Amino acid sequence: MPKYTTYNPHRSRRKKNHGFLTRMSSNGGRRIIKSRRAKGRKRLSA
Repeated sequence: MPKYTTYNPHRSRRKKNHGFLTRMSSNGGRRIIKSRRAKGRKRLSA
């Protein structure tokens, strides 16, 4: 177990890795958005 906290939130990093435009820019990301839409998620991405 690490002695430091592993989750250190940063808005910019979150957007860059998990944001909508990032998702839409790749094929796999579009698949994620599609599946989340199909499931009826309120939030599609970060």
